[in-house]
Amino acid sequence: MQDIHALLSFELLRLGGSTITLGGVVTAIVIVSLAALVAALISGTLRRIRMKHGRRASALYVVEKISTYGLIVIGVIAGLSTMGLNLSSLAVFAGALGVGVGLGLQGVVKEFVSGLFLIFDRMLNVGDYVELESGIRGVVTEIGTRATRIRTNDNINILVPNSRLIENAVTNWTLKGDTRRIHIPFSVAYGADREKVRDAVIEAARNVPFTLPEDDTHKTQVWLVRFGDSSLDFELLVWPTLEAVKRPAAMQAAYTWAIAEALDRADIEIPFPQMDLRLRSLFGHEGDGALEALGLQRAPPPKRRPAHSSRGRANDAADDLLQHAEREAQAEAAERDSDVQPDDR
Repeated sequence: MQDIHALLSFELLRLGGSTITLGGVVTAIVIVSLAALVAALISGTLRRIRMKHGRRASALYVVEKISTYGLIVIGVIAGLSTMGLNLSSLAVFAGALGVGVGLGLQGVVKEFVSGLFLIFDRMLNVGDYVELESGIRGVVTEIGTRATRIRTNDNINILVPNSRLIENAVTNWTLKGDTRRIHIPFSVAYGADREKVRDAVIEAARNVPFTLPEDDTHKTQVWLVRFGDSSLDFELLVWPTLEAVKRPAAMQAAYTWAIAEALDRADIEIPFPQMDLRLRSLFGHEGDGALEALGLQRAPPPKRRPAHSSRGRANDAADDLLQHAEREAQAEAAERDSDVQPDDR
């Protein structure tokens, strides 16, 4: 016992008026390790609660980060104090620390402070679908001390420095769990029955599985927006589900496919660019006679595609979106199950 006590009392160095012993260093390491372990346990518990309750428990992400950082900082301070270091003497090193920050750590401190602002501001939460000025779009999966991780719909993880999310414009498509109205452009040939176009497209949009039920604030509409050179240009305005909003390309393709099928079923012609040339007279001939004088014949009208030609074919974009949502739900359920301790089963 005396040998152990002597070993632990062995003086390693003197720092100011403080004596650093081997026992103090060992005790400090144990305290910091316990603080890190408790922080990891609390973080894991809060993370499982967040995953079970989804966006309703997004506030727990803030609590998780605060508790994790706070416990580690407290553990480090307690460890330094236990080691025998006089914390008041650290003021001596404040100038040197400031020089270090000024020389090379200002970037790290900037990103760390920016991360804290993102966590407390709550305008950007884990699970939000965002779009950056650079065109990057994806789901926020983690707000770290240095960077925020964004996962695109192609399953590519992109690390964005926290300061860029504060200094630059960021479009949050799902802020506070809200969906958004989208515009799907389409065109029909001149002479088409506009009411028939509207009814066919609205019915098709309502039958898409991720279209929200209509109420006073969420209505599916068809607008005639302009007279084109060879077409009447319309827009479908529709409110999709939150999961569909997170996959804009697939959502746009799915609605476009549904519109094309609806127009085919209703025998409404989809236009193509064309130019009409009127030849009134040539060497005393008019109309068809003028064309025959030039050795030309009137072109036959274009053949219409048979109705229902695409009926029965799968809407791949809609299937992809629905399958993705199902895979995401299964992955979250599997991750929740893997986080459950054996004693909890």
